[in-house]
Amino acid sequence: MSVSLPKDLRDSMRQALRRRELKSARRRLTVLSESSVDFSSNDFLSLSTSPAFRTRFLAHLQQAPAFYPFASGGSRLLDGNSTYAEDLEKFIADFHRAPNGLLFNSGFDANVGILSCVPQPGDVIVHDELIHASAREGMRLSRAGKRVKFAHSSPESLEEVLKSQIKADPLIANGTRNVFIVVESVYSMDGDIAPLREFLQVVDTLLPQGNGYFIVDEAHATGAFGPRGAGVVQELGVEDRIFIRVHTFGKALASHGAIVLCCSDTRDYLINYARSLIYTTALGFPFLACIRTAYELLSEGETKPLQRKLQQLIMYLRTRLGDLGSWDPSVFEVDHFPGSPIFSLRSPLPRQLAATCQKQGFIVRAIMAPTVPSGKERVRVCLHAGNTMEQIDGLVDTVQQWLNQATEKRVARL
Repeated sequence: MSVSLPKDLRDSMRQALRRRELKSARRRLTVLSESSVDFSSNDFLSLSTSPAFRTRFLAHLQQAPAFYPFASGGSRLLDGNSTYAEDLEKFIADFHRAPNGLLFNSGFDANVGILSCVPQPGDVIVHDELIHASAREGMRLSRAGKRVKFAHSSPESLEEVLKSQIKADPLIANGTRNVFIVVESVYSMDGDIAPLREFLQVVDTLLPQGNGYFIVDEAHATGAFGPRGAGVVQELGVEDRIFIRVHTFGKALASHGAIVLCCSDTRDYLINYARSLIYTTALGFPFLACIRTAYELLSEGETKPLQRKLQQLIMYLRTRLGDLGSWDPSVFEVDHFPGSPIFSLRSPLPRQLAATCQKQGFIVRAIMAPTVPSGKERVRVCLHAGNTMEQIDGLVDTVQQWLNQATEKRVARL
């Protein structure tokens, strides 16, 4: 028997949902068909369906001592810590060539924990305008004096913003006050890679006192980019220049949770002040074993063929989409950053395009505002190492048919 809502609250909720419905922005849970082809998830390496991953993971579970608890039983600070968790943190930190690491239950928890407690009163957070919602939530809870955005992946805009902050506050210029620069290495909606080297040059020039600290979210790079899937920061060889890196496990690594890579002092500070770590039940043994499985495959080079296969498929889809020819940008255009598994099919009718693809058995999603800026709605297509060229052909042919029909309807209206 459910609890009945007071009429005023019920009416308020229903009205809010109706407003979203009218703006075509109402979210709903859906269940995917097992027979459909996945062009939507972030399972870039297809590890979630890998027999090798499954076999190794089950072996880890079997190796646990008899009656070893599967649940952690509490937060890390109470009963939820273990030698297994601490060894895993060291293993992952070594793989990423970081001094230390701290596990969180999700990337969302990690970003909220970092940004809510690390910047001190008076410090400034400068962030990419397209930074993830989890970082925005952390910044909202932060004690930082200012939160200032710069234009997406623009070194020129970062330079302009930093100059304005330095001019407004002499404590930044003399190194007394800190500036935290928050970016992602690969952005989830556009799939583009941040110009980290250029950002570093800007900060080195304008903040020679060393009080500019980079926080880089590598969620969509982990596993798919860099040496053995170590990420963009290591691909560029700038890991010693990044204050904090966040790697998440729920995308290409087919697991759950995240790790914050940082120095030992920062790790200890987060243990004491990051509320999203302190006040939540820690990851249980099966989750830790799953993460361990993924990182063993990365460290042993077992995922390198999957990375290569993924890049081959990316090139193939890029070529096939190019074969569609030139279309009126008001009807359709393709946005893609070379080498990225994420493609954006931009259209003013993303729901209709997505629905057509779904009817043909291809799982894609329409991405609407406010997830992306208004006017930049799109169908997001993600490639995976487990996809085939035949599946890509089927998806592109479906898009072509939809375009032909959309054009015929448009001509008929003129």
